[in-house]
Amino acid sequence: SDDDAQRLPQWAALAHATLDAAVVVVVPRATPALAQALLERGVQDVLAQADADAAALGRALRLGVARKALERAARKAYAIDLATGLPNHAQLLEHMTHLLALREREPAPMALLVLRVEGLTAVAAQLGVEAANVLRRKVAVRLRAGLRASDVVASIGSDAFAVLLAWIDEHASSRRVADKLVSALQQPYAVAGSAASLAVAVGLADYPEHGRDAQALLRRAVGQASSVASLGPDGQARRAELAPRPAANDE
Repeated sequence: SDDDAQRLPQWAALAHATLDAAVVVVVPRATPALAQALLERGVQDVLAQADADAAALGRALRLGVARKALERAARKAYAIDLATGLPNHAQLLEHMTHLLALREREPAPMALLVLRVEGLTAVAAQLGVEAANVLRRKVAVRLRAGLRASDVVASIGSDAFAVLLAWIDEHASSRRVADKLVSALQQPYAVAGSAASLAVAVGLADYPEHGRDAQALLRRAVGQASSVASLGPDGQARRAELAPRPAANDE
């Protein structure tokens, strides 16, 4: 009915449906206002029922699938940190927003960690920018290896990474994960035939205690990671770039 069609843009499940699928909507009357509202929600095309014969619907679906593929490719191109292959800041916020919407309906603890690393500047100065990028990739590998498949690792800056713990048993679990990841990142690295070490500072934001939206949680975790001294491999607090140490094999 027309009334049902007018309520479609506010349908909560529509945003999830359009995230990964090409959606074509057939409504009794495709008014400009309704069509615009649905397109803004991610729908690929809107057809009036009177015009939705087999040929028109087939064409709309084919074009919708093609547009969705192009959209997905463009999103991927702009959502990846090229040096590490990890999702970037924007993609992390998008993922968090969708997950938080789910948590509003199905409450469960979750947490965001931000890890700030020091030592990359020293590697870039001594061995070159590409060596520093190799070291960033090794950091990404260590983070990914210490987490579950459902957790998200993102690059949110040249010296910062974020870890989204999508589901945890209790809030104490996020601190245990943070300690494990810090310990892993503090182990020495082999880069371009040389040894390198990193110091790490971590910030933590628990949902819902520290915020109920993506920006609030990220601000909390980034602020905390930026306000504490990083810890080097020897456990000492430091803010200066680290000198090399004997390296572990990261290959």
